[in-house]
Amino acid sequence: MAQHQKTIQEHLALQILLADRLVKSAKEVESSKFDCSDLAKLAVQLTHLLRSTARLVAGSATPTFYDRPLRSIFSHLSSNLHRAQTLVRKCKHRNSILRQVFAITTAADVRKVSNLLESSIADLKWLLSVFDNNGVNLSLPPIASNDPVLAWVWSNIAAVQHSDQLKDRVDAANSLASLAGDSDRNKKMIIEEDGVPPLLKLLKEGASPESQIAAANTLFNLAADQEKVAGFLPFLAVPTIVKALNDSTTVIVRTNLINLVSRMAEMDSWVQEEFGKENVIRPIVTFLANDNEIGNNGGFRSSSSSSLSFRVNKETDISSPEEKRKLQMSCGRALWILAKGSLLNSRKITETKALICLSKLIEHETGELQANCLMTVMELATVAELNADLRRQAFKPNSPAARTVLDQLLRVVNQEHNPKLVVPAITAIGSLARTFPAKETRVIGPLVSKLDHNVSDVPNEAVMALTKFVSPDNFNCVEHSKAIIDFDGVPHLMSFLKNNDNFKIRVHGLKLLCYLALHVGNSNALEQARALSVMEAAARSVVTQYPELKELKCKKEM
Repeated sequence: MAQHQKTIQEHLALQILLADRLVKSAKEVESSKFDCSDLAKLAVQLTHLLRSTARLVAGSATPTFYDRPLRSIFSHLSSNLHRAQTLVRKCKHRNSILRQVFAITTAADVRKVSNLLESSIADLKWLLSVFDNNGVNLSLPPIASNDPVLAWVWSNIAAVQHSDQLKDRVDAANSLASLAGDSDRNKKMIIEEDGVPPLLKLLKEGASPESQIAAANTLFNLAADQEKVAGFLPFLAVPTIVKALNDSTTVIVRTNLINLVSRMAEMDSWVQEEFGKENVIRPIVTFLANDNEIGNNGGFRSSSSSSLSFRVNKETDISSPEEKRKLQMSCGRALWILAKGSLLNSRKITETKALICLSKLIEHETGELQANCLMTVMELATVAELNADLRRQAFKPNSPAARTVLDQLLRVVNQEHNPKLVVPAITAIGSLARTFPAKETRVIGPLVSKLDHNVSDVPNEAVMALTKFVSPDNFNCVEHSKAIIDFDGVPHLMSFLKNNDNFKIRVHGLKLLCYLALHVGNSNALEQARALSVMEAAARSVVTQYPELKELKCKKEM
């Protein structure tokens, strides 16, 4: 920080030196004395403004001075001062013979340079007004005359960083949120102009719920894609956000912070993992439980402290049931996003009592909260499908949490009619196919029954789930194949193949049929459905793209 501050002072010292030299040189010029005396007056104004700026920077109450507009203005100012110095030097050394010839050109040049210096003076006056702690300056400096948004971005960022009044800082943050919401260009500009550090500072200070909400909302609007989220990382955004969440005491602040976590994690898989490493999952699970303790029997009971081995600050506000429900919905979505494709985060989620909490919310809630909890379970199961250790740890068939989750997944498949709920439940069951013992036949019947569902996504997912039960990778594939036959799966499957026009989905159905023929080929149900003929006909049309079906057919014939 000291080096950063020193650099600003060095820039100021250089500009002051250039302006002083211009004053001295202009006063020494004998020709065109009237015009050059005007340049000298402008240069004097510049030195006064530059020294005022130097005092402003030196007396700043914050350790880091917001210097982006300063640097841009200095870049133009330096060019203008060098141009003025060159012109004065030409006037000073011109001989008397050529003086008359170049008089017109010199007058035009002097006017042009004067205009440039006047623009620099206006820029510096605007800069000083921005930092006078009287709120956001909506006027436009000449440097931003072709891009007004740049001036507004500078002014608002400076207000967030330096204003003495908290209200002004909140208003400025909200203005940045509005600008970021207007266009992708504005988002990029705010990040490039160092708008993120002041917002994180406002968030970290926690001066008021309003200030944290304003900062979180603005960061949320900025986090529109992976590139923009990457712009947060050099400023320790992840630990700052997690600490603010841990320290938060109001429901609405927690909701906004958790929405920010979801947004950033969704945009960048590396950030997703970093949030897990910073232990953001425990407070989210705690808030999802909504101050209810999860008892040993898997039910909820009222409690004043969390049962999730994590203490958070007690709420200081009186929140409505709607606000608390919004917090739970945000928590459910955050866990869903954090778990997606992440073994680290999935482990951390299942190490809490989140599975029991999720299953109870799936049972008792409706709408978005129920859907988000289902999606979380689905993502956890999807990750567990690819990791045997996680399957054994989190989804052991005899564990209370796994039994509770399975009960709710089956209830959703059997009783719910909304495909947005049924499909993730089927997907989760399919991902856990290798965890079910041979005697656990209650999962097969509901999946078979969905092969005739009128919404295509449901039977499509059911076919893929059943295929995982009968795949040779599944130790109990033969027993599961028999269970499918016993639940009249073959007629349902044949109907599915007949009515499905989606080529890729038909391949999954054919694969399921091949596996059934491979494991229980002597079944009367397969013979009655003329399954072998269907396989023969299908093989001719799809084996070129899916040679594994030809291999399955050959195994059956052997």
